[in-house]
Amino acid sequence: MTRSSEGLSPELHSYIVAHSEPVDPVLADLAEETARLFPDHKGMQIGPEQGAFTTLLTQLSGARSVVEIGTFTGYSSICFARGLPEDGTLLALDISEEWTSVARRYWERAGLSDKIDLRIGPALDSLRALPDDTRFDLAFLDADKTGYVDYWEELVPRIRPGGLLLADNTLSHGRVIDPEQTAPSVRGIRDFNARVTSDDRVTQVLLPIGDGLTLARKH
Repeated sequence: MTRSSEGLSPELHSYIVAHSEPVDPVLADLAEETARLFPDHKGMQIGPEQGAFTTLLTQLSGARSVVEIGTFTGYSSICFARGLPEDGTLLALDISEEWTSVARRYWERAGLSDKIDLRIGPALDSLRALPDDTRFDLAFLDADKTGYVDYWEELVPRIRPGGLLLADNTLSHGRVIDPEQTAPSVRGIRDFNARVTSDDRVTQVLLPIGDGLTLARKH
């Protein structure tokens, strides 16, 4: 069972997946194991159509360096890493040894371990510890929603001109438009969406892929 894009019927979602790049055995097994080991958190994993989109976007953009905030069990990092050239690199930031221990096994199985640098700890600390001149071609944000604005402010200066930023869950399961929804995670996404929209450093679009995927290009 995979998470469907927001607002789509299961049947229409299945049709979309069937007419996108096929999910290979590595990703299929990873999705199954994640659902089995972490049933309460399986919704944190991106869906297959989103994975296909991120691989294709990485290839189209010519990205050579990617940073990912929020790795979970490694599905998204495999998708991004597969879009990188041979000498491309992905910096994966997460706080959980338990979740990322699964990711490490599947990176190895996918033959991508040499492209991925995993750092465990608070992502803001990891970003701030990077050399001042560190730049990325593409960033993916999929971590705690209350921290999205802070992550954004750290990431944008580190993206090269013309580089891309992606943020997941920016529809918050449709709760962003319900004024009665005031949970911290929902408020965090609303604040983030407002910040991106007002940020004159980027051009952005909010796409109805998965639970909402914001794509921004740095000027």
